[in-house]
Amino acid sequence: MSTIHVDVVSAEQAIFSGEAEFVALPGEAGELGIYPQHIPLITRIKPGAVRIKEAGSKHETFVFVAGGILEVQPHRVTVLADTAIRGDDLDEAKAEAARKAAEEALANAKTDVDLARAQSELAIMAAQIAALRKFRSKK
Repeated sequence: MSTIHVDVVSAEQAIFSGEAEFVALPGEAGELGIYPQHIPLITRIKPGAVRIKEAGSKHETFVFVAGGILEVQPHRVTVLADTAIRGDDLDEAKAEAARKAAEEALANAKTDVDLARAQSELAIMAAQIAALRKFRSKK
């Protein structure tokens, strides 16, 4: 069985490093599926779930990313995330509270910058909640 090395890192820490059979994540133009021997690719990624099918295991690792850059080489996948959180570390109550705060900020935005910031935060929190619910339903 062929594998591909996967690294998921954020500015704060390395989240995952290991061999995988398959990786799926939200690319800028849609969902990407990466298998070993994939053609080289660099693209931005959107907020959402990174799913890693670990080599030789039925286990699938789940990581939420708030955006970033993906680099794919035939034997290596590197996810450079703005923010990355392991699926087991996601807290739905905190994400809901952050989403509500972003909705309030959106309603109270006085400048275009405030509006853009609130819209971005709201999109990230909505993606995190959706990813969390998907992750929990698979467990």
